[in-house]
Amino acid sequence: VVQTYPCYPVLMASRAAAVALSAGRGFALGVGPSHQPVIEGVYGMSYEHPGQHTEEYVSVLTDLLRGQRVDLDGQELRAHAGGPTSQPTHEVPVLVAALGPRLLRVAGEHAEGVILWMANARAVETHIVPRLVRAAEGAGRPRPRVVVGLPLCVHDDEDEARAAAAEQFALYGALPNYQRILARGGISTPAEAVIAGNEDSVRSQVEAIFEAGGTDLWAAPFAAGADRRASRERTRSLLRELATAS
Repeated sequence: VVQTYPCYPVLMASRAAAVALSAGRGFALGVGPSHQPVIEGVYGMSYEHPGQHTEEYVSVLTDLLRGQRVDLDGQELRAHAGGPTSQPTHEVPVLVAALGPRLLRVAGEHAEGVILWMANARAVETHIVPRLVRAAEGAGRPRPRVVVGLPLCVHDDEDEARAAAAEQFALYGALPNYQRILARGGISTPAEAVIAGNEDSVRSQVEAIFEAGGTDLWAAPFAAGADRRASRERTRSLLRELATAS
């Protein structure tokens, strides 16, 4: 997911088109507003209206990537560019890093789907999918992709794996956006959100993600136990098996 604030949407569209041209194929472009500590603390930019910023940004970016003319004088952005000659030679679908109601609506209305992080199956089924699909249907758009991002570890001792996750992913429990999506899933910590357990347990948890409405799984492998290398290989082995089976 590329941060929106540091790169103007007209420039982002131009860069995406250039990448697609040089690669000779399209690719999915993920974008999101990041978080206040990064945008204000690192880049020194205002994060006062992230919802409005992202809505205007995504509308400009998606229109440009579809070869449409953009003439926007918004509250956060101004853009006057584009047209059929600026459309990329290869399709570049946009996925939005969206967790809250407003950005889920924006993703459904304008983009091809969402990329999630720390949203468990319950959050996907009860919060993400209904809002996203409703927005897409209202805009006359196809059913969106739902890319579910979660840390994943194959380990016989599930409690040990979740303890390892509590250390490795503690940062996300301190950020408001992730606190809210954890609560939507009926949990309170990143360690509860991760997919962890032996092979059979992990398979079941992955299946639950797709049953809840996820279309893609973005698994972030993490290690647990004394032999971290063996742990990572065991996790990757199952992921290869699941990818082949799908």
